[in-house]
Amino acid sequence: MLIAGAGMAGLVAAVRARELGLEPTVIEKGTRAGGSMLLSSGVIWRHLRWEDFRADCPGGDESLQRLVWERLDDALAWLVSLGAEPIWDDTENPRTTGKRFDAHALTELLASRVDVRLQTALPPDAEPPVVLATGGFGRRLAEERGLLLRANPWSAGDALDWSLARGASITAGMGEFYGRAMPARPARIHEEDFVRLAQLYGSEARVLTDDGRDVTPRKVAWHENDLAQLIGPSAWYVVERTNDRIEAARAVGGTVVARNDGRLAVHVSAGVTHTIGGLLVDDHARVVGLDGVWAAGVDAGGVATGGYSSGLAQALVLGLAAAEDAV
Repeated sequence: MLIAGAGMAGLVAAVRARELGLEPTVIEKGTRAGGSMLLSSGVIWRHLRWEDFRADCPGGDESLQRLVWERLDDALAWLVSLGAEPIWDDTENPRTTGKRFDAHALTELLASRVDVRLQTALPPDAEPPVVLATGGFGRRLAEERGLLLRANPWSAGDALDWSLARGASITAGMGEFYGRAMPARPARIHEEDFVRLAQLYGSEARVLTDDGRDVTPRKVAWHENDLAQLIGPSAWYVVERTNDRIEAARAVGGTVVARNDGRLAVHVSAGVTHTIGGLLVDDHARVVGLDGVWAAGVDAGGVATGGYSSGLAQALVLGLAAAEDAV
């Protein structure tokens, strides 16, 4: 079995496959394992109530959402059984439940149990069985739209291109992404800053376009992913007073302007963390129309369509599902 991608989904699929007696080969296009998991806060979560999941992601495939929602608790227990030590035993959000891990420690733990061939891309002539876990096409989407990339630089759509050339189908939501408002250029943003520089106060801000039009939505979602879709390459958050996030943006060269009315304007841009649309899969992570091919993580679409849910939860559950179905 070939597993393309050594982020959360690929590493989980490989570790589980080895537990089940398979001998997976893991290839990773980048220079390190961990994918975008390594750059995240490490929180793996689900909605506490099923009804909230459906309401937050109304365009998603209900069977895939049910798979993630029902399996995540056991999947987290499986990680703990491997030796992963949670930083938090639950989330701090009353709408969600899950655990937070140190992303570097979790990556090291999973990668230590499998062999990963670095700087090795998915071969065009790869033959099944194949698990696709290359992280979606976030870099491609960011470049097409002039957005910042808030993720690893290698997820450019390798699995998508490989599968479409063989007759696979895609889901709705191909233009949607999970992202955050980030300090706009010329701010200097490094990978280790992705979490702390997220401008997460949009519910308290007025949102203005570069030419001064007020496009503030009537209601901002609790996760603020809707604002990331709204602001695009460039917008301004106008607030009454500063906060730690704004001062962090100022410290890395972000543009913070004192207005004549006494308020502050912060120049922001959407940063793409991962895509939401992707390959059409069933609830065993099998790519529809391709025998012997599975898609795990955000290479698979159809989970968070129309909203936002945990990409790490999707990666964990679909990685396990792919390995177990391959036996």
